[in-house]
This record gives sequence, structure tokens and C-alpha cells, in this order.
Amino acid sequence: MAKAKVFVFAPADPTGESDKILQGAGCELLQGKANWDTPQGDSEAEMARMAEGCDALVGTSIRSTPITQKIMQASKNIRIVAKYTIGVDDVDVDAATELGILVTHAPTESNWGGVAEGTITAMLTLLKKVRERDRRLKETGEWRDMNLQGTYFGSRPDGYPGITLGIVGLGRIGSRIAKLMRPWGMKIICSDPYVLDSKFEEFGVKRVDLPTLLRESDVVTLHVVLTKETKHMIGAAELATMKPTAILINTSRGFCVNEAALIDALQKNKIAGAALDVFENEPLAADSPLRKMGDKVLLSPHMVSSNVGSGLKPGVAWATKSVISALRGEAPDNVYNKEVIPQWQSRFGGKSVL
Repeated sequence: MAKAKVFVFAPADPTGESDKILQGAGCELLQGKANWDTPQGDSEAEMARMAEGCDALVGTSIRSTPITQKIMQASKNIRIVAKYTIGVDDVDVDAATELGILVTHAPTESNWGGVAEGTITAMLTLLKKVRERDRRLKETGEWRDMNLQGTYFGSRPDGYPGITLGIVGLGRIGSRIAKLMRPWGMKIICSDPYVLDSKFEEFGVKRVDLPTLLRESDVVTLHVVLTKETKHMIGAAELATMKPTAILINTSRGFCVNEAALIDALQKNKIAGAALDVFENEPLAADSPLRKMGDKVLLSPHMVSSNVGSGLKPGVAWATKSVISALRGEAPDNVYNKEVIPQWQSRFGGKSVL
């Protein structure tokens, strides 16, 4: 019997352990150009050719092309597109569902927990002026500068109200941020139309709509998945409603923010600053105005979840296990498009190619 073919469109396991597991299970592997360090990889046409005759596609985020309908139609045998990451915005999930293909993701705490910690780090770095104080002391040798006063976060008995943190999205990451920041004594508000009131109560946050959140918050932080609804959810009109002293943090997906509008708002001082781990086009262009804004922006190369002891490793293991399950005719436990499972079971259930 011919070996099952797996196209690893964006490898992200420097240990090679996942490859060994798949090969040991009886899979033949094809490796794409993209990887965690360089998300730009093969073109759609190249990926479609590589997907021919494949039974599974697996990998991390890819920015050269999404996993399109054309790529998935390159082989009638494809059972699964497995992501090492939480996000599946680089997979045409609707097309996969129509084709009867499972899309799996890996919402591991090592990933989303790292995003929450990194978001808080960005907020502290900007509002406490960590970089500015360090640089002044090292480069000028001068002592204190009252222009480098930080922001006090929490409310106090002396009447100081504290700042307002606005969290857009009360999923895993947003909830963790609310939990971690609650002891600081600041006001925390959140916008999420898909979460029950009980969850807002559990994490001690006030439910508001998005316009209210933008208008009242000193820090606006985005924690939503990229969908048709959330694409460019923050644009010129939304930025115009924010306080001129407020900062925007985006550690979700670049396309949730209209980047041109954000650049304009920063250049015209409509908002005070931004911390960005994600961008509309990655890697960020060398001539991007965001690179030239100094301390007004804090930039990170889409690696906020990458930390010693965490990162993608658990997600790689989960995706690898999911591929093997699907190739054995078993639906994995982390299917994103769950509505396709009955159709998938009728096509592949109990039919192993290993």
C-alpha cells in the first residue's frame, strides 16, 4: 500500500520530532518553504502542485498565500488541514467545510497564555516609559526628567480614579488579562457580543459596547479572531473616538486594524501610542512608517507567544496527533469547523490510510 502523503506547508519543529512521528506512522512528507522564522513561503500555484495526491496538510502560520480552495482541491484525498497555532485565518475554512475537510487548530495555554503576558508587558512598557528612562540614563548620563513620569494604573483611597482598561474580546486571552490585571485596582471594561453575562461577572469586568469602550478606555487591547466581521474593526472612525492620551494594543491579527488609519492617527497625535505584535503584511516592510515613530510605538515581529518553556511546541504535538488520527479515520478532538464532522465521517470514518 502506498504511504499517506502529508504536505508540511510551514514547518515549525526544529527538533524534527514531529517529522519522525509522522514518518514512523507511515507517512511520506513534503516540506514547504515557509517556516516560523519566515512566514513567506510557496505561492498558491506551487502549494497546489505540492498538495497533489496528499492526504493531509499541516503547518504553522503562512503569509505568502492562505490555504485556499484551489490548494485543497489539488487532491481529492485531503482529509485535514492541521494548524500548529490557535488562529486559522490563513485557511479558507468555508471552502474546507464545503469540501468535507477538517480544519484543526491548537489553542494551547502555552500559546494564548503567552499572548496575555506579552500584552500586559507591552502596556507596562509604554505607560511606565521603561525604554525612555533606560535610554536616557545610559545615553545622556543625566538623572531624572519629569517628562518621563509613568502612569499609575490603579484607583486609590485618596481619590485617584486609576486608568480604564478596555478589552475587546473576552475569550481565553482577554479573560486571562482581566484576571491578571484585576488586583491592580483599575477599571476594566470589555466588549464581546458572543459571551454570556456570567463570564463578565466571573472575571469582574463591565460589559459595554465597542463605541463606549473606545471612548472611555485609556488602553484598548484587541483579542479577537480574524473574521469578516473583525477585519478592520478598528479604522479611522473608531480611532477618532479614542482619547488622545490612549494607546492601542494589537496582539491578535494585523487585519483587525486598518494599518493606514492607525499610522495616520499616530502621526496626527489622535492617539498617544500603539503596541503591535501583528501587521497587515508580515514581515513588516522595511519602509513602513511604523518603524520610524520612535517610542510612540512598540513593535514586535509576531512572536508575543514565543517564550522559553512555551511557544508552539505543544501545538505542534497536538497537530501531529490530529493528522495521524484523521489518517486513521478518526475525527481529532480539536476540530475548528465542527459542522463538517458528520460529512467527514461518511467519507473517511473508519478508513485508515496508514
